[in-house]
Amino acid sequence: MTSLNTFATREVWFVTGSQNLYGEETLRQVAEQSQAVVAGLSELPIRVVWKPVLKDADSIRRLALDVNARDEVIGIIAWMHTFSPAKMWIGGLDALQKPLLHLHTQANVELPWSEIDFDFMNLNQAAHGDREFGYIQTRLGVPRKTVVGHVSNPAVRGQIETWQRAAAGLAAVRSLKLARFGDNMRYVAVTEGDKTEAEIRFGVQVNTWGVNELADAVAAASDEQVDALIAEYEELYEIVPELRRGGERHQSLRDGAAIEVGLRSFLEAGGFGAFTTSFEDLGALKQLPGLAVQRLMAEGYGFGAEGDWKTAILVHVANVMGEGLPGGASLMEDYTYDLVPGDEKILGAHMLEVAPTLSSQKASLEIHPLGIGGKDDPVRLVFTADPGSAVVVAMSDMRDRFRLVANVVENVSAPDLPNLPVGRAVWKPAPDFATSAACWLTAGAAHHTVMSTAVGIEVFRDFAELAETELLVIDEDTTVRGFQKEVRWNQAYYRLAQGL
Repeated sequence: MTSLNTFATREVWFVTGSQNLYGEETLRQVAEQSQAVVAGLSELPIRVVWKPVLKDADSIRRLALDVNARDEVIGIIAWMHTFSPAKMWIGGLDALQKPLLHLHTQANVELPWSEIDFDFMNLNQAAHGDREFGYIQTRLGVPRKTVVGHVSNPAVRGQIETWQRAAAGLAAVRSLKLARFGDNMRYVAVTEGDKTEAEIRFGVQVNTWGVNELADAVAAASDEQVDALIAEYEELYEIVPELRRGGERHQSLRDGAAIEVGLRSFLEAGGFGAFTTSFEDLGALKQLPGLAVQRLMAEGYGFGAEGDWKTAILVHVANVMGEGLPGGASLMEDYTYDLVPGDEKILGAHMLEVAPTLSSQKASLEIHPLGIGGKDDPVRLVFTADPGSAVVVAMSDMRDRFRLVANVVENVSAPDLPNLPVGRAVWKPAPDFATSAACWLTAGAAHHTVMSTAVGIEVFRDFAELAETELLVIDEDTTVRGFQKEVRWNQAYYRLAQGL
């Protein structure tokens, strides 16, 4: 569970469409019934705020502009309680820059058949009022989510919560500042990308700082700060004897704690929500940052290894979207396979940087050699991800667009791994290993991913829709032939959608 606590400062506005044709009595009932719908959404993780009924084009446009101007408002839910002529919505929808959910609902669960008269019909006509609204959204090409059903239905509220989480992820990336310490790992292709296009598409600012600027912040860490952090480690983790106070390698733990103090202070001072490092560019740092990175990811920061800023974006977004839920999000990498026929599994890890939020067990704080980087042995947290449902998602730059590729997976219990002292996960991919791997390679998906055990594929579907970004999903229904066709169709669609 992350400690972001951003949902408390966010809200979604609930807007109801009608028109002046119906008279004050009907409009009063419209307002009362829409307030009742909002009351039914009171347990969602992000507060839903009722707004007065919209009855004309000018008020709709002004509301859209107000939504755009308020950072705390991450989107709107719209319901056409009565018949709201859709041409009134053109200016507002055209101006709206925040996510939209179209809730196709009504006040009643069951119809009072014996009481229905034409006054009732005038009031309760969302069945065709929302169809009018759907038409104009489609004609304008408005990205949105459509949810159908009564708000008393838990499935309906669940779909709205999924959209809320995706909208929160989009809001987070639109205001995200990402610090790259050094550059990408040399000669690697997939970690490259168009940082200018990333800011145009997502709003994220991706810029570089010399690693020795970070080293200076680490050197400024005081003994008191390091002591306080080690006390926190002692409370949270099982520390191996050689790293404990008085242990022969305790100084290595102090060096790791100083890296965390300096890295945290640098990120906080610059307002950064994500960062990257590279083992090829460590400057004056004594160790490759392992423990510090793991702990910062657990708090919601995005991270990408070897300069991989695209994965750092995804880790932060996934952490935001999973706020308050069990599990977490972490950098992950498919490392090696267990190819026993019919029981194939993937062992995922990284050099050091996997977030402990993937495990509910108490992590072990250890020190071991690292054969690359040319620095002192780094400290790190060692654990295995809990069994259960998860999703791994990668972002690739396809020249004319960014592509997200997601695989639904199941983390399983891992065999004993006494000689692999890192954070790790073992999983079975859907629909099966061979199909998953073939489709992943066909898509050109990256080898770095974010693994989320807090939110699943539906939240990423909504995020991609809201961000107007390609998403290819590998799940239990995927076939290689069907996936290949989808890749080809998408190539044509996204090229045409951007204009020739």
